[in-house]
Amino acid sequence: MNKDFWSSRYKEGNTGWDIGHISTPIKEYIDQLENKDLKILIPGAGNSYEAEYLFKEGFKNIWICDIAQEPIKNLKKRLPEFPDENIIQGDFFDITEKFDLILEQTFFCALPVELRPEYAKKTSELLHDPGKLCGVLFNFELKPDGPPFGGSKEEYLKYFSPYFKIDILEACYNSIKPRQGNELFFKFSKK
Repeated sequence: MNKDFWSSRYKEGNTGWDIGHISTPIKEYIDQLENKDLKILIPGAGNSYEAEYLFKEGFKNIWICDIAQEPIKNLKKRLPEFPDENIIQGDFFDITEKFDLILEQTFFCALPVELRPEYAKKTSELLHDPGKLCGVLFNFELKPDGPPFGGSKEEYLKYFSPYFKIDILEACYNSIKPRQGNELFFKFSKK
């Protein structure tokens, strides 16, 4: 699952994870954030509806990362004023910047399962003290035919507990209809 794999998914319109707007759990989390100066990273940002929403709400220190060029172009078509210097087209695991908040929406569950422990470690390394990792993880049986790949609360705790204090990890009460019962909202604080 490299750059060519993801580019072809966007070119073919094979993006079943893309709901065409910001998801309700992420929107409601953002709506309670008061500090508009937070430095925020959205890894595997895809079409970046979260970044677009944040930007329109007055957050200006938003960074997106995606390995594929197509979704980045889609964001720039919708939001040409989004700063080019805050766009990382490349591998999430190569980022060295530090952030206050990392927002997770479908990226973790799109990674090959063997990269999950490395993702947990890397997100911790990318956060300032204190920093937060928040978002949504899929909550359904892990299947080998992803992406997306599912997982469980128990599995996620195994990956993230060494690096984060688990503030929230619970079933989403506000998932969109097709995802009801299949999402966990989480908020983790860097240890």
